Amino acid sequence: MRKLTTVASGDVGRPIESAVRDVRTGRFERTLSALTAAGAAITAGEIFMSHDGASFGNKMMWWPIVVVPTAIPAGVASVFSRRAAHTVLPLASAAIVANGLQGTYLHMRGVAQRPGGITRYNLEAGPPVFAPLLASLVGGMGLLAAVLRREGRPPQGDA
Repeated sequence: MRKLTTVASGDVGRPIESAVRDVRTGRFERTLSALTAAGAAITAGEIFMSHDGASFGNKMMWWPIVVVPTAIPAGVASVFSRRAAHTVLPLASAAIVANGLQGTYLHMRGVAQRPGGITRYNLEAGPPVFAPLLASLVGGMGLLAAVLRREGRPPQGDA
């Protein structure tokens, strides 16, 4: 019963208020940097397994294996260093976003080159067209972390 009373009294917004407070105070920048590093590690492993299953048939399949893991040390360094969060992390993240967009094009081209062209069957059986965009999200998280304010730093416009 207590849970229902709490939800009914308006406590549902507390997690949102907490998240907004974390963004305003700068705590979220470190968290997002760590999540970028973890996301890059998981994503790089998934990409490796998928591309290894395709026997790295195209040399371009090696690019995300090289590019995506760069966010791991960049993200970890950004947790501890404001300078890394504003230099190394955005560089690695921008490279991942660019590589994800390139991968989306290459995957779509791979589907189109299958017999019959872009059909439902080829979209389901061919290279996953939207998977590289998911890798780009990891880069997007790193770019967002780079523009967020760091904990202990006054907001813009304050003394």
